[in-house]
Amino acid sequence: MEEYDFLVVGSGSGLDVANAAANRGQSVAVVEKGRLGGTCLNRGCIPSKMLLYRAEVLETIERSEEFGIDASVDDVAFADIVREVNDEVTGDSESISRGLESSSQHDLYRAEGRFVDERTIEVTGDDHDGKRLSADTVLVAAGTRPGVPAVDGIEDVDYLTSTEALRLEEPPDHLVIVGGGYIAAELGHFFGTFGSDVSIIGRRPNLLPDADEEVAVEFTERFTDRFDVYTGYEATAVSQSDGAVTVEARPYPESDPHPYPEPESGEGAAERVTVTGDELLVATGRVPNTDLLDVSAAGIETDERGFVETDEYLRTTAEGVWALGDIVGEYLLKHSANHEAQAVARNLFGDELEPVDYTAMPFAVFSSPEVAGVGATEQDLRGTDREYATRTYRYEDTARGMAMKTEGVVKPIIDLEGEILGCHIVGPEASNLIEEVVVAMKAGSGTVRDIRESVHVHPALSEVVQRAFSGQFSRGGPDHDHDHGHDH
Repeated sequence: MEEYDFLVVGSGSGLDVANAAANRGQSVAVVEKGRLGGTCLNRGCIPSKMLLYRAEVLETIERSEEFGIDASVDDVAFADIVREVNDEVTGDSESISRGLESSSQHDLYRAEGRFVDERTIEVTGDDHDGKRLSADTVLVAAGTRPGVPAVDGIEDVDYLTSTEALRLEEPPDHLVIVGGGYIAAELGHFFGTFGSDVSIIGRRPNLLPDADEEVAVEFTERFTDRFDVYTGYEATAVSQSDGAVTVEARPYPESDPHPYPEPESGEGAAERVTVTGDELLVATGRVPNTDLLDVSAAGIETDERGFVETDEYLRTTAEGVWALGDIVGEYLLKHSANHEAQAVARNLFGDELEPVDYTAMPFAVFSSPEVAGVGATEQDLRGTDREYATRTYRYEDTARGMAMKTEGVVKPIIDLEGEILGCHIVGPEASNLIEEVVVAMKAGSGTVRDIRESVHVHPALSEVVQRAFSGQFSRGGPDHDHDHGHDH
């Protein structure tokens, strides 16, 4: 048995806490069965966004004629692009590994770990097969993995998850995507821009169902102009023959209406769709790795979905065991995991416990168009007794938006006193534009005054945010059918 002051399972944001422990002279064990750096660096946001920026460059060139510029793309070194991105990611991961291996404060176990007792891990693999590690403090930060739905025939076909898709060195001729969330949106955009025909099958009425409904509708309409989109449909069976993968789908009972495609006339119309392509991407969400860790052996409780249960300080139900990141299931976002790592370090090594503060946690989808949001959606508020007001302002109604020949919308949601409850954006630079609202909600007064009274560069794109928060809002909530005329 090897004993440590601090042990972390997972090498993503959990390393921030491990390093804080090491800097205080504690002995630290890091257990990681895969590449160092976690999902974001190796299989998620870093490689995907590096690839997606290449798609943005190509898309810009292909739009050049709209601006009176004659430009064309003669060749795309797709395999080189993918190799370059993955080589850079691998290099970053290996740099983290070298840093840990050279540290006198860290012991790195390149192995799979499973709990066998309270604060005790048994590792499998590496040169320490069967060794047990225990620590005074344990941090569970082992993340999630792609979820695969129970579709008839799925085990008998070759399919991609996001992990494999990010390493494809040739775009598919026809990519079929099962799932309608952010992974489907980003990878559909990426491969579609580089020449793939794309079909998307999603269970909900719109793509990006966790976004504000009005934004999700606009995004789905824009995607429908580019790709074959089947929303309100659930994949029921898949099969493979002669290099082709076929997906059968039927209307999803909980999704009504089924707006894409438009129902055909006649008895039994739109009851089933069949889509065939040469590659299948399964993008139906992620599942926590708690089952692989056997967390129950340590007294760590999980919720009905398998995510680790924590209190407001990120302590688990087991004494001396903390958790953070995707495996907690609060927000499956890297910036949320980093924020949680700061909270855990502060609570472990500070004078007083402080609850983790999720105020104004934003998200972004790096597709085309981009989508970003923060705070409550309108559908969140419709189910409450809280009164609110909304307003939308379009990109094309600003000077910069007209210059860009683009479309998009900013939708703030406020209460009747002017407090910002949320904001949702679809359009270019949404991931950057949302940050002004995040700062107002987190560090400002949290009201429309923060944005209205700040001087905005003219004619920068940020004017679309300022104008969205100015003028008249439509009132919503109990007993109100979006009546107009409330100038907050």
